Amino acid sequence: MSILVYIEHAEGAIKKTSLEAVSYGKALSDKIGGGDVIAVALGAIDSGELKKAGIAGASKIIHDANDKLTAGVIQAHADAVAQVYNQVGANTLVLAKSSLGDAVAARLAIKLNAGLVSNVVDLPETSDGYKVKRSIYTGKAFAETVINTDHKILAVKKNAVDLLTDGAEADVESVSLSIDEANFATSITSTDKATGEILLPEADIVVSGGRGMKGPENWGMLEDLAKELGAATGCSKPVSDIGWRPHHEHVGQTGVKVAPTLYVAVGISGAIQHLAGVNSSKYIVVINKDPEAPFFKAADYGIVGDAFEVIPKLTEALKAIK
Repeated sequence: MSILVYIEHAEGAIKKTSLEAVSYGKALSDKIGGGDVIAVALGAIDSGELKKAGIAGASKIIHDANDKLTAGVIQAHADAVAQVYNQVGANTLVLAKSSLGDAVAARLAIKLNAGLVSNVVDLPETSDGYKVKRSIYTGKAFAETVINTDHKILAVKKNAVDLLTDGAEADVESVSLSIDEANFATSITSTDKATGEILLPEADIVVSGGRGMKGPENWGMLEDLAKELGAATGCSKPVSDIGWRPHHEHVGQTGVKVAPTLYVAVGISGAIQHLAGVNSSKYIVVINKDPEAPFFKAADYGIVGDAFEVIPKLTEALKAIK
C-alpha cells in the first residue's frame, strides 16, 4: 500500500515542514517493508520546485495546478487530497502539523474513516498493534496513541524528523481533479502576514531578546546577529507588552510557539510561559549576565555575561567565519 504525503507550499517553494513530512513518509515506508511514497501538491507552483520532494524521499508527485487551490481553502484541499488518496490506494496519509494541515487532517479523518494522531515525533511501533508517539502539554511530555483503524493520518511535528537529502528528483504527474464547487463557497479574500525577511513560524533559527536589552534602541545588535545567522527575531512577552517590539514577535505560551533547530535567548530570564513556547527547539543557547537565571536550566549551552559585550563579539566572530 502507498503512503500519501500532503505538501504545503508558499511563495513558490515547498515548506520545509512538508519536506520533513516526506522524509517521515519515506522512513515509515522503509520500516514497514516498502510501498510507494507519493506526494500531492495543490495550486500554482513550479514543477521544478516540486521535483525537490523526491530528494526528501518521494517517488512521485501528483500535482493539480488549479489556481483556485492556491489560496488553501480547507474544504477544497480536503476534497482533493481524499480523491488522490483513494486513487493511489494509500492506507496512510502523512502531513506537517500546521494551521492548514490541522484543519485539512480533521476533515480527512472523517472522509477516509481514518485514525488521526497529531504532533507525531517518531515512527510508529508496529510490533504489537500500531502505536504512535506524540508530543503533549506543549512539549513537556509524550504520549503513545494506538490507532485501530485501517486508514491512518499522521501529522508530524516540526523539526521532529531528520530531513533526507540523498534522494533523486521525482517525476511530477499533472492531474485535473473534479472538485465540487460547493467546496469553494468559502473564499480567502486577503491574508495579512507578519513582515520580516524570515517569519517566526517558519524559522530554523530564532534570536530573541528580553528586558535585559534595556530598550528598543538596542535591538539593532540582535538584528545584526540574526542577519549573520539567517535567523528570525523574537522577544519575550514583557518586551512586546511595553511596546519595545511588535506583538507578532512575542514568543511564548500566549504568543508564537516555535520549534527551530537553534533558539538564542538574550537577556530573557526564562519564565515558564516563555519556556512553554520554545521547549520544542532542538538546541537552546542562553546569554544572560545573571548566573541564576532560570533559563539556564533549560539551555543546552549558556553564556554568563553582559549581552552588550557578548553579542557584538559573537556577531564579529560569525562574520570572520564567513
